[in-house]
Amino acid sequence: MNKIYLTNTDIQKYVSTIVSQLYKDNWRPDYIVGITRGGLIPSVMLSQFTGIKMHTLDVRLRDGDEKESNLWMADDAQAGKNILVLDDINDTGATFNWIMEDWDVSHDYPDEKTNVRFAVLMDNLASECNVSMSYIGTEIDKSEDPSWIVFPWEEWW
Repeated sequence: MNKIYLTNTDIQKYVSTIVSQLYKDNWRPDYIVGITRGGLIPSVMLSQFTGIKMHTLDVRLRDGDEKESNLWMADDAQAGKNILVLDDINDTGATFNWIMEDWDVSHDYPDEKTNVRFAVLMDNLASECNVSMSYIGTEIDKSEDPSWIVFPWEEWW
């Protein structure tokens, strides 16, 4: 399988793009949720830059179907708190679809701006995700190029 290696400079550029989109949208989350593992570093970067607190959510569908349901996050979502969920890549869409189901929040209308929004460094246009990404660092299309994306924290050694 062909691999595409991203650099720390790429990651900084994608996080900066997300920050710009947040400010342009004039929307500020009450907190950022970093998805374990790939979303942690970009979430910390976004949190440090904006001063917005960050929490983690463990969803590892690729690594053994592990999921953690943080009921207080679902309660916050239902109560109308602004929450930004961030991951490194929207590959198949399974992670975000699971969160939407677990938190019982809907994105029936792609242009609808809700209190729970999603951000990714890389959005795969071929994803089966039924959640519209609110903030995107860059787009790829794995139906055209199925290369494996390698983030700097995955093979740094």
